[in-house]
Amino acid sequence: MKDIRAFLAEEAPLLFDGAMGTYFTSHPGRAAERCETANLTDPASIAAIHRTYLEAGCRAIKTNTFTVGVDLASGNEETAQQIIGAACRLARECAGPYDAYVFADLGPAPAGGALSRAENYCKQVSLFLEQGITHFLVETLPSCEGIPELARHLKTCCPNAFLIVSFAVAMDGSTREGYAGETLFQDAAALPEIDAVGFNCVSGPRHLLEYIRKFQHQGVRLSVMPNAGYPAVLGRRIVYQGEPAYFGEKLAEIVQAGAQIVGGCCGTTPDHIAKTAKALTKPLQVFVQPRREPVSVPSAPQANPLSEKLDAGRRVIAVELDPPADDDISFFLDGVQALRNAGADVVTIADCPIGRPRADSSLLACKIKRELGVEPLPHMTCRDRNLNAAKALLLGLSMEGVHNVLLVTGDPIPSESRDEVKSVFNFNSRTLARYVTGLNETVLRTPFRLFGALNLNAKNFAMQLKIAREKEENGITGFLTQPVLSKEALDNLKLARQTLQGKILAGIYPVVSYKNACFLNNEIAGMRISSEITARYEGKDRGAAEDLAVRVSAAIAGETAPFSDGFYLMTPFKRVPLMVRILEQLS
Repeated sequence: MKDIRAFLAEEAPLLFDGAMGTYFTSHPGRAAERCETANLTDPASIAAIHRTYLEAGCRAIKTNTFTVGVDLASGNEETAQQIIGAACRLARECAGPYDAYVFADLGPAPAGGALSRAENYCKQVSLFLEQGITHFLVETLPSCEGIPELARHLKTCCPNAFLIVSFAVAMDGSTREGYAGETLFQDAAALPEIDAVGFNCVSGPRHLLEYIRKFQHQGVRLSVMPNAGYPAVLGRRIVYQGEPAYFGEKLAEIVQAGAQIVGGCCGTTPDHIAKTAKALTKPLQVFVQPRREPVSVPSAPQANPLSEKLDAGRRVIAVELDPPADDDISFFLDGVQALRNAGADVVTIADCPIGRPRADSSLLACKIKRELGVEPLPHMTCRDRNLNAAKALLLGLSMEGVHNVLLVTGDPIPSESRDEVKSVFNFNSRTLARYVTGLNETVLRTPFRLFGALNLNAKNFAMQLKIAREKEENGITGFLTQPVLSKEALDNLKLARQTLQGKILAGIYPVVSYKNACFLNNEIAGMRISSEITARYEGKDRGAAEDLAVRVSAAIAGETAPFSDGFYLMTPFKRVPLMVRILEQLS
C-alpha cells in the first residue's frame, strides 16, 4: 500500500467512509444498541457496514471505536481493549481487498473521568499501536485539551504514524465548550506532530464549506467530514434527511476549497459516500481563497457606564433585587427607582434563584434600562439554556444596550421538581464565559463586561480561587462575592484581592433577625454567618433588628473597602427601605 503522505501528495483527495453509529442504529432493532459493542457481539454486521462503504468508493475506513474513551474513563480498560482488538481486526480484514487505509477512530475523551483527557488519549493510542494501527483520526473534539500530549506520545512511539485532528463546530464556528473553531484549528496546526487538521460533525456540508472559506488554511492538510445536513425528529427517531447527491456535490466544493481529506459524519450512509466518489471524478476547479479584508464595524460601540466607572478606579455599589414571582412588576420598578435614588450604581437581577421560577432576569434588565435608565446587571445561569439559547439571549441584551452580565452555573432544580422540570447544565460558567468572550471578539460591536461569582464562604477556598483564576482566563473581569459575615470570609476576601486580577465587589447581606441568621446558616448554600453576629440578633424585634442590620452592614463595608472595588448588596425579603438606609450610610 502506498504511504499515505505520498497518496495525499499525488492522488488527493482521500475519501473516508461515512457514519458508523447512525447507520448502524438506523437498522431495525438496533436503536438502543451500542454499535462499538457489536464488534464483539455481532461482528458480521459491522463487517458488512465496512464493506458497504468500501464498495461505495471510499479509500479509508474508521475502526468502530468512537466511544472507547468512555470505557477507559469509567475504569473499564479490559472492555476497551477487547473492543479495540475486535474493531481493528474487522477493519483490516475488510479494507485489505480494497487496498484501503484503516484509521483508529478516537472520539472526545470525557472530562472528569478516572483518567485525564491526555491520559485517556495516550492509553487509547497505545492500545491501537499494539494492534498494528498507525493511522489515527481524533474527531468531534470540543477543545485541544489532551491533544498535544496525544500527538507527542504517538510520534514518540511511532514516528511514521499519521494523525488527523478534527473539531466539531456549530454553524457559528464555536464548539460545545465555547472555543472558536478557527483558534483551535490554528493551535492544532502549529503542533509539528499533527499531520492534518479539520472539522467534522454538528454542521452540514454547506455551513462547513462556508466556514473553511473564512480563514486561512494554506500549508495545512485540511480534513472536512460534515453531517448529512441537520437532524429531524420522525416519530421517536432522530433522522437525517440530507440528499446523498447534494452531499456529494458539496464535498466536491469542499475539495475545491482546499480540503485534501473528506468524508461523512452523522447521518451519512454508503449512498452519500457513493455520490461523493462520483462527484470527485469530475474535473475540479480549485478554489482560490480571496484575501481576507478587515471587517468594517458599522458603528461605534455603545457606552458602558458600569465598566467605565470600574476602570476609572471609582467605587461601585451594586444592589440585588429579586425578580417578581408573578406578573405584577410595580413593586420591582418602584424598588429599582428607590435604590437608584439612594445611590446604587447598578441593579443586579438573579436568574431564577434557588432554582425557583421567577420573571426573566434579562427581560427585566432590558425594561429597567429602557424605561428607567438604570444600569442593570442580569445574572445568566447555565442551568436553563444551552449555548444556542445563551447566544440568542446575549444578542438581544446587546441590542437593548445591556452590556454587563453575571455568569453563574446556577442552583440545581429542587428535588421535588425534578420529575417535571429538568436542568440543562450542558456547560459551566467558565465555558459560557469563554463562549461570550468569543462573541465579544467576533460578533458584537459592544463587548460584554463579564462578571462571575466568588464564594468566600467555601470550606475549600483554595479550590474557589483556582476556579476563579480559570474564569479570568476565559474572560471574566470582575467578581461579586458571597456575603462577608465572618472573619473567615474577610480573610478569604483579602486572599482573593492578592490572587485575582479582576475587580471585586464585596458581598453584603443585611441579616434581619435571629431566625433569618439560623436559616441562612443551615439551609442556604454559600452563606456563613459568624456566631458572634448571630448572637447579636437574639431577642430583637423587627425594628431593632433592622437598626442592627444597618450598623453591621456599614461596619462590614468599612472592613472590606480596602480589599474591594465596591460593594454588592443583597436585598432580603423585598425590604427596599432597609437597603435605602444602608446605601445612605455608604454614600
